[in-house]
Amino acid sequence: MSKIEIYTTYTCPYCRAAKALLQRKGLEFSEFNVTGDPVARSAMSSRANGRTSVPQIFIDGRHVGGCDDLYALEEAGELDALVAS
Repeated sequence: MSKIEIYTTYTCPYCRAAKALLQRKGLEFSEFNVTGDPVARSAMSSRANGRTSVPQIFIDGRHVGGCDDLYALEEAGELDALVAS
């Protein structure tokens, strides 16, 4: 199974939606909450090619983007293959 990491904040509805999709698919993930933590958010941004919004999602170290990107992968039928590799 792939290693899935998601950077979130407490109040972000897109974070909740991304986590809900992963949970519906029965996928385990590590969550890193960056609420009020500028050091953690900076580390996230460095990994996410400068993006500062949340969520930022990584699968096996590959940056896949945010919530819309995750749902686009699912709608294109590519998410299952990505997490199975």
